[in-house]
Amino acid sequence: MIDFQKLKKLRKETDVSFSLCKKALEEAKDDLEKAKKLLQQWGANELKSKAEKVAKEGAIFSYVHHNGKVASLVELFCETDFVAANSQFKELGKNIAMQIASLNPQSLAELLDQDYIKDPTKKIADLINEAVLKFGEKIQVGQFIRWAI
Repeated sequence: MIDFQKLKKLRKETDVSFSLCKKALEEAKDDLEKAKKLLQQWGANELKSKAEKVAKEGAIFSYVHHNGKVASLVELFCETDFVAANSQFKELGKNIAMQIASLNPQSLAELLDQDYIKDPTKKIADLINEAVLKFGEKIQVGQFIRWAI
C-alpha cells in the first residue's frame, strides 16, 4: 500500500505524473529517495529513447544580472510548440540562462556537467532529464552566449 502523503510529496518535488510517481514508490517499496532516483533513471532512459527525435520547436531565453553587467541568451529546443509554451519549460529555459550567466560554461558538455546553482545535488543534465520525463519530449540546449562588462 502506497503512502499517499509520500506520493503527494514526490509529485510536488518532481512534477512527474501521479502514475509514474506511484510506480516509482511501489518499486522503491515506499522509499522516497529511492523513488526519486528511479524517476531520474527513467528520465535518462526516456532521453535515450528520444535521441533520434527532432527537437525543432522551443524558445530563446535570456538572463540579465541585477547589476546589469552580466547577461546570457540560450536556445532551448523541444519537439512541439505545446511544450514550448508551457510555463515549466519556460522556467527551465530561464534557469539555464541564469546558470550560463553565473558560471560561464565554455561548451555544451561543460554546461550539462555543471552543478545546478539552485540545487547543487543536481547537474544541468539532470534538470533536462527531469523535463524529458515530465513532458515526454526530447529537450535539448542549442546555442548559448554570455556577455560580461
